Amino acid sequence: MEGSAVAEFKIVLVGDGATGKTTFVKRHITGEFEKAYNATVGCEVHPMPFYTSAGEIKLMVWDTAGQEKLGCLRDGYYIGANGGIIMFDVCARITYQNVSKWHKDLVRVCPDAHLVLVGNKVDVKERKVKAKQIVFHRKKNIQYYDISAKSNYQYEKPFLYLLRKMTNNADLVLEEQPALAPPETEMDAAQIETLNKELDDADAAEFPDDDE
Repeated sequence: MEGSAVAEFKIVLVGDGATGKTTFVKRHITGEFEKAYNATVGCEVHPMPFYTSAGEIKLMVWDTAGQEKLGCLRDGYYIGANGGIIMFDVCARITYQNVSKWHKDLVRVCPDAHLVLVGNKVDVKERKVKAKQIVFHRKKNIQYYDISAKSNYQYEKPFLYLLRKMTNNADLVLEEQPALAPPETEMDAAQIETLNKELDDADAAEFPDDDE
């Protein structure tokens, strides 16, 4: 048989409604988007190929859109996941407050999955959830990234992190960048520098006593 088998991993994408989960996936699958199948009502599974220094790797991304209130169904989506992305909206505090719930559910069903926390919509300058308030990932020892669906800011980083963890290859790089749609808004260098500084300062700070 010609060629080698393509490595495949299951990723679940969770978080409150309207945090940008579906947009996050579909921005990666621009152009001729083809939905693979509906696992059950409200969950779409998207095959996403990544071309890396370790060869082609396919991520099957389970977008649990619309199932936030149906916890009994979510467990079925999580089973067998190799990795998970927990998303919140930096413009809506409640979505960050609920991160602990999503994390607890994921860890209960797939305790060995590699997890990433992402704060979406950081292109909005008047964000409600400040970098210094985002400490959950530090307490649980998971990776965190600021991202922006509209500007494509740091879009590939959550997937690249998971690819490296799941392949146990810290040196893995993307040989082809995902074909993203053009950004709908631009983030200038000063805004990006400010975001990075705020995250660096937050990482160096002590945990607030009143955080969950």
